[in-house]
Amino acid sequence: MKNFDFNTDIPILGEAKITSPLKRNTKPGEPEKRFVSDEARIIVDVQMNRLKASLKKNLSFDQAGPREKIYFDPSKLKCAIATCGGLCPGLNDIIRSIVLELHHIYNVKTIYGIRHGLQGFVPDFEHDVMDLNPDTVSGIQNTGGSILGSSRGTQDMGIIVDCLERMNIGILFLVGGDGTLMASKKIADKIEKRHLKISIIGIPKTIDNDIYLVSRSFGFDTAVDVATLAIKGAHNEAEAYPNGIGLIKLMGRHSGFLAATAALAQQDANFVLIPEVDIFLYGKTGFLQALENRIVHRKHAVVIVAEGAGQNLFDDQEKEFDPSGNVVLRDIGLFLKDKISQWFKAKDIPISLKYIDPSYIIRSLPANANDSVFCGFLGRDAVHAGMAGKTKLLVSFWNNHYVHVPMDASSGQRKNMDPHGRLWQSVLEATGQDAFFTA
Repeated sequence: MKNFDFNTDIPILGEAKITSPLKRNTKPGEPEKRFVSDEARIIVDVQMNRLKASLKKNLSFDQAGPREKIYFDPSKLKCAIATCGGLCPGLNDIIRSIVLELHHIYNVKTIYGIRHGLQGFVPDFEHDVMDLNPDTVSGIQNTGGSILGSSRGTQDMGIIVDCLERMNIGILFLVGGDGTLMASKKIADKIEKRHLKISIIGIPKTIDNDIYLVSRSFGFDTAVDVATLAIKGAHNEAEAYPNGIGLIKLMGRHSGFLAATAALAQQDANFVLIPEVDIFLYGKTGFLQALENRIVHRKHAVVIVAEGAGQNLFDDQEKEFDPSGNVVLRDIGLFLKDKISQWFKAKDIPISLKYIDPSYIIRSLPANANDSVFCGFLGRDAVHAGMAGKTKLLVSFWNNHYVHVPMDASSGQRKNMDPHGRLWQSVLEATGQDAFFTA
């Protein structure tokens, strides 16, 4: 983790003067609703060697939750929700949670679903707007994908803000990954320059679990569940054939959290390859020699590789970018499949190699029970933040609390797994692979 040096203040649209419906609707004899004060803070760093420095800088996050006073008048408020980027388990849970909280708790009756991400704000795409209410979101948590659809690619921020003005939107909830959060920040900046009273609330979404200042992102738990099934299958295939090798490619463009966590959850893997640690194929301590040693002694092996691992193995060439501006990665899975086959063929060692890529199956599945509960908390706290007039923030899970993280502090940065940290060291201990990483 990087040194913590940022401002944790959350912008507000104005003074919150309206009594929250949560307080107003409390009946005599009912328990008093528990509100969170704006003075409630969660310290950023709990490690003692850095805690003193953090406290000196007053580094603590705004605790998420309902406020006793809110900024927006629910009877006149219009809200919008958009899901952007790649699909992820839990998107429908997030949408449902936001809609039910707005409708039932705050009595907001006008909620729009913006179709196909940021494209939905641009007239040229002619995407319809979806009216969201308890009926339209009933049961959607049981289906994968997003009922609002999604898209990739940048759009003109001015056109997006024009659309928000025309629709008289007070709160916009944007669900997406690092690219979406950067776009959210730009939208909020544009709104600020126009002196508009529109709240922008981000809900971080990534299966890779690599958003900075977010200790856990929704969809990750479901992805680990499904990835363990792929590992089980690869292990069964490898064991069933002489010199069997199961090669599984998992998601993780820049971080190996999914590969590492799945390997520990289903301890059948013998090698785990991640973006944070370069791969060396050849030589006495190279990966291919280590794989051969495993095959000679145990007659089978299971290899997990994150999609962003081993990019150091490809020849330098001009980078390509997808519509969202992300670097197009070279396919390490197929690359390793070919290199493994060539190595053992040259050694005249017959193998049975099975290659598994469950990525798109994982992305489009419904959330598991843990993720579904998690999404409920994120959606409700996003609504509480927006209703209180807070803006330009993302709802994060940090130090076992839900907090508000300024977009300025998180956007444009990425969380990586520490090669010297406990998680990766546990993987090395579980697989016994550490010897082959030395050049």
